[in-house]
Amino acid sequence: MNIHEYQAKALLKSYGAPVAEGVAIFSAAEAEAAAKQLPGPLYVVKSQIHAGGRGKGKFKELSADAKGGVRLAFSIDEAKAHAKDMLGNTLVTAQTGPAGKQVNRLYIEDGADIDRELYLSLLVDRSVGQVAFVVSTEGGMDIEAVAHDTPEKIVNVAINPEAGVTAADLAKLTSALKLEGEAKSDAEKLFPILYKAFVEKDMSLLEINPLIVMKNGRVRVLDAKVSFDGNALFRHDDIKALRDETEEDAKEIEASKWDLAYVALDGNIGCMVNGAGLAMATMDIIKLYGKEPANFCDVGGGAGKEKVAAAFKIITADPKVEGILVNIFGGIMKCDVIAEGVVAAVQEVGLKVPLVVRLEGTNVELGKKILNESGLAITAADDLDDAAKKIVAAING
Repeated sequence: MNIHEYQAKALLKSYGAPVAEGVAIFSAAEAEAAAKQLPGPLYVVKSQIHAGGRGKGKFKELSADAKGGVRLAFSIDEAKAHAKDMLGNTLVTAQTGPAGKQVNRLYIEDGADIDRELYLSLLVDRSVGQVAFVVSTEGGMDIEAVAHDTPEKIVNVAINPEAGVTAADLAKLTSALKLEGEAKSDAEKLFPILYKAFVEKDMSLLEINPLIVMKNGRVRVLDAKVSFDGNALFRHDDIKALRDETEEDAKEIEASKWDLAYVALDGNIGCMVNGAGLAMATMDIIKLYGKEPANFCDVGGGAGKEKVAAAFKIITADPKVEGILVNIFGGIMKCDVIAEGVVAAVQEVGLKVPLVVRLEGTNVELGKKILNESGLAITAADDLDDAAKKIVAAING
């Protein structure tokens, strides 16, 4: 689960991290009162969407030369004008895709006198099974480009969970970021704070880009992106309350209600499988035969008829879907249960696109019998290769 920048900063501030004063607003009418709460005279008006690259983004509704989704204001009136310009419009960035995201909230923040911009993030380094800091002196940049062009400028420091952030870890991090004086002292206090927040709140990503050194020599968190492990949210009602469903795909929201692993993609073949490995293989073979998957939909190993039917409805609700491939290996989940769920869903919502079903495993013959006797336009497949060929051929006419 993702949260907005202003929510992430409030969370980090509660742990003691240095962040600027700021106020979230939801209408242009709130901009003046929000700005008056800040020291000024420089204000930063930031679009709050779940995507990076906001500063370089473009609004669909505004002229090509309009400023991006993060703007400086040198007066309260200018902050009000930016708020009026941005709220309710669609911001397109490198991470949103061409559809963009509508800006429904803004964060007006006190400005900062920046001397240096640094990069810092925490994530789970699965190669060592530990939370790791990833830092670079190249803050404010596309970190992927930095990693590609100048990988030596990125330093990874894994943290032993038993020891926590040690003096040796701090020395590596501050040295990598070339910090001295007050900036170094601030960072030595900040890094353990960030690690504690990451672990206690079950984060999967904490990215600060940029982490700045101001001209007065102090360190400040200028931007913050936080994602949480969805499997741990049952422990954090305070975090669940921060969810903004307007930033999520409606199909993914519905899928979460049924405990389905569903991710919307850009292709035209809907996939329903059981098991992440099978899902990846199914998507790969669809691409092999020249088409693109419209989703990743894993119903899990123990789904019942109702869950399967819900998954099918979600897939068919996507207008991009031109065909559906159901690929199930019945172990704990029985093939006849899958077949019953598919038939029930088709009978309820109808079938407007080709449907190919490949079943294998427990009760496979009974599952095939249910499909064959349903009277529905369902194409059976013998194996995964056969299934992929048939769904692609059906779409191609």
